[in-house]
Amino acid sequence: MIQNFYNIQVQTIGQNLYEFTSDIIKWIEINNFKNGIINVSIQHTSASLIIQENADPDVKKDLLNFFNKLVPMDSSLYVHSTEGNDDMPAHIKSSITNNQISISVKNGQLLLGTWQGVYLFEHRLNSQNRTVILHYLGD
Repeated sequence: MIQNFYNIQVQTIGQNLYEFTSDIIKWIEINNFKNGIINVSIQHTSASLIIQENADPDVKKDLLNFFNKLVPMDSSLYVHSTEGNDDMPAHIKSSITNNQISISVKNGQLLLGTWQGVYLFEHRLNSQNRTVILHYLGD
């Protein structure tokens, strides 16, 4: 049984979904991981992680539109607004999505579906440098 950690930096340029599946796959290949689990976690409260379709870019647009309607950037709705109109909505969006995801690895392959990718879901409007931690347990 082995255990390994790795940090990925994801530079965002505003509210969007940023795929980093290939970074995870490269890390698996470099370390010759065979069978186990990767826990992917984000160290931020205004961005989140999701597994989503990576074939049609309209999915990303629709998700952004949906979440912006679900949690509008209207400062009259919130008490907390220290960093602007997008501050509290970003915290709400990250609380209803994921801050960590576990994905199985079998025979050196990340077990995702054909059209699935791992995304950092940036909820803030301005550029951010986000840290994502990979934690592998297995052989």
